[in-house]
Amino acid sequence: MHELPITRQLLKHILEVARQHGGRRVRAAHLVIGDLTSYMDDAVQFYFDILSRGTLAEGARLVIRREPGQARCLDCGHPFPVTLPLPLGCPQCKSPRLEITGGDACRLEAVELEDAS
Repeated sequence: MHELPITRQLLKHILEVARQHGGRRVRAAHLVIGDLTSYMDDAVQFYFDILSRGTLAEGARLVIRREPGQARCLDCGHPFPVTLPLPLGCPQCKSPRLEITGGDACRLEAVELEDAS
């Protein structure tokens, strides 16, 4: 259910892009969803289909690219992949001071609009 608010925001941005380009219909929206968000692709698609009814994005295709989790140790600088649950320390030096550097966001990457006719 936590996919509903993010899908609502994504649709808002998609519709803003469509309006900025003369109110053209949306053919597809390209999203990047980080693995650490725990958002499920099917749930995002489900909510998008419901929320987009009657809008310029109705019937648009969502193209979702997953982004793996990444972290970096703040002590030794070692970069490494992470998954949930997050590790308690760096695999190289065991420091607990870690920074998430990827895979924790959900963003709109591109919007495809119908050709102007």
